[in-house]
Amino acid sequence: MADSTQKDQTHPLWKSDRQIVDRLMAETPNDHNLSELARLRIRYQGFPGARDIQGDLDKVLQKWNLTEAGLFEKTRELHAEGHVYGNKNAQQEDWS
Repeated sequence: MADSTQKDQTHPLWKSDRQIVDRLMAETPNDHNLSELARLRIRYQGFPGARDIQGDLDKVLQKWNLTEAGLFEKTRELHAEGHVYGNKNAQQEDWS
């Protein structure tokens, strides 16, 4: 008989993502931070683990008075303009 309860998994990018989430929790929303928040929401959506990151992403949304739908709408606009990750100080996009 198979075990019906699954153990939480550790995401391979947890360590680097944890640093980003900690920074987001301490900062205010700007174009880059909004895009990072949306990117991480997508990455961890439905992931069976990293509950700490998922909970803190929820806290950032609340702190910034955003809904997930509102966040995604805003970041779609930002990416359509093409300047979020396109400046000289931007980090490489990592959507995996």
